[in-house]
Amino acid sequence: MRIALAQINLHVGNFGYNLDKMLEAIEAARKQHADLIVFSELSVCGYPPRDLLYSDRFLEQCMESVYQLAKACTGIVAIVGGPSRNKETGGKSIFNSAFLLYDGAIQNVYNKGLLPTYDVFNEYRYFEPATEFNTVMFNGKRIAITVCEDIWNIDGLGMYPINPPDILARQKPDLIINISASPFAWNHRPERLNILMQNASRYGVPVFSANQVGAQTDLLFDGASAVCNQKGQLVDVLPAFEEALCVYELDEVLQHPGIEPPKVPDDREKYRLMQQALVMGIRDYFRKTGIKKAILGLSGGLDSALTLVLAVEALGAENLWAVLLPGPYSSDHSVADALQLANNLGVRHSTIPINDVVKSFNKSLEPFFVDTASGIAEENIQARARAVILMGLSNKFGYMLLNTSNKSEAAVGYGTLYGDMCGGLAVIGDVYKTEVFGMAGMINERDEIIPNNTIVKPPSAELKPDQKDTDSLPPYDILDSILYRLLEKQQDPSAIIADGFDEQLVRKTARMVFMNEYKRFQSPPMLRVSPKCLGIGREMPLEAVNGKQ
Repeated sequence: MRIALAQINLHVGNFGYNLDKMLEAIEAARKQHADLIVFSELSVCGYPPRDLLYSDRFLEQCMESVYQLAKACTGIVAIVGGPSRNKETGGKSIFNSAFLLYDGAIQNVYNKGLLPTYDVFNEYRYFEPATEFNTVMFNGKRIAITVCEDIWNIDGLGMYPINPPDILARQKPDLIINISASPFAWNHRPERLNILMQNASRYGVPVFSANQVGAQTDLLFDGASAVCNQKGQLVDVLPAFEEALCVYELDEVLQHPGIEPPKVPDDREKYRLMQQALVMGIRDYFRKTGIKKAILGLSGGLDSALTLVLAVEALGAENLWAVLLPGPYSSDHSVADALQLANNLGVRHSTIPINDVVKSFNKSLEPFFVDTASGIAEENIQARARAVILMGLSNKFGYMLLNTSNKSEAAVGYGTLYGDMCGGLAVIGDVYKTEVFGMAGMINERDEIIPNNTIVKPPSAELKPDQKDTDSLPPYDILDSILYRLLEKQQDPSAIIADGFDEQLVRKTARMVFMNEYKRFQSPPMLRVSPKCLGIGREMPLEAVNGKQ
């Protein structure tokens, strides 16, 4: 038996596009003499469809696509993902299903049993969990079809009362097929592949897993579909962050000696993966929204520099517009660094000083600000003046404004609402400041693309004389260590203090995180590259009671 894994970049709700891609893959697999082709989870509509699943017309279009794919399945079998109607009374109205198609018709439907509701997932909101699990016969082989999460309760110690592969194993399958939409995080791939290997080893059968690739708004999928042999050894991993179609001869998989599985990435590999994911995220967001060009404010600081480098790689220099907006406290070296970067990248750039705009705002507010000390309000006027200009250019010429705030700033509220927090997409909103430094260093390994001065100078918002980020924040290596424990590891402040961190600093940081939830509630979507993003997957109340602990 020859089995093809189709790793394709789908577009949620774009049925014609998805159908064409899948039909092309079926034809390509047929030409390579594949007997069976496997697509990813909810492939006919794209993952995640979210509340589109409440639309009857959306569900009808899903089934229309399934029927069209079935007609193409002559001389080849396809396993495709899509929602199916629950014909029983009671429970949710639909299942998350895998359809087995051949001879021009739907021959079998497998429904997903384990519906995740943690982190970025909310599947039980829409789907009814399956309670029956059956294998299917094809070409003399008994196949156990599973959908993503169904294979993740392998130790039986998770949040689910059942483990579908245990039930399917009683029917003595010859192989396991898993259709998946498993999102990217920089450290997630080894864990995902280990789950596949554990299933193969436990049940003594090969596992074939097709994972989605591409970005859907802030949720990124790296693909990296994989095959394991019956000994639990990894046989192959498809390329990450790109489409691929690979065909495997089952007998060869059974005899394969296995390859070395990937380890948790070191820092350099981590930064490389994050760069690839962010570039893909930018490119897909623009392609799928139909917007062609991007604009950003280029300050001479590292965050906007990294954002511009990533955007140029994703969209091409000809589609970027960098705008320098020097203000009353902008340093000459910041302007020079910004100009050098724009020239290094060959990006269109313009300079629009904001001094007169800021003076005009201050004059209008002078009767109300009289006899008060200059402070945050005056600083934020500068940030908002820049945002007004950038949004004006964006509206007039059809450019999407890219937000350049990093995760460290977003976590503690070190950003101006309706100022530097404006934008249609937060490119590095899930990248800590220390990781921004790491990525910049990696980018500059061959050539000095980002001016070295931009990397080595002390970070500053340049909203008052001689301002530095450390005037308000601890050094970023310390801050990020605390934030990682608060956010990714979800530790209480008391546990972080017990690890040796300064108590006053930890409690202040925790309070800042909770007290600024309202800002992040109004932020643009952040491209998710970490195990716990401040955007999708984090749901916190805006009334920050816990910030007082």
